[in-house]
Amino acid sequence: QAQLVESGGGLVQPGGSLRLSCVASESSLNYYAIGWFRQAPGKEREGVSCISTTGSSTYYADSVKGRFTISRDTAKRTVYLQMNSLQPEDTAVYYCAAKWSGSSAVNHYYTHEGEYDYWGQGTQVTVSS
Repeated sequence: QAQLVESGGGLVQPGGSLRLSCVASESSLNYYAIGWFRQAPGKEREGVSCISTTGSSTYYADSVKGRFTISRDTAKRTVYLQMNSLQPEDTAVYYCAAKWSGSSAVNHYYTHEGEYDYWGQGTQVTVSS
């Protein structure tokens, strides 16, 4: 069973950057597709970015395309979400989630939260001046 821990959230001014990390206790993280989701106060959770087990296939929501970058470091069992040009509307609790893919050579990502098997506790990102 994979346990996920997010870190890297905090308070940042508009236009600033943060890098979120999602560390997995599971040594076979390379067999999991990973997704980042966020939930703002009073809103439903939404998908932000996803990455396949190979790292070759990625997805970005339109609202973050060109500003956020997802990547994975298999050796460190970590997936990153680099967030640049942050705006107040990016304020939310950010969650990472893992979906068992059965192989490290799968080029498929998953965009629906119901498809994911494991979730982290979340990290707060606040964008405010």
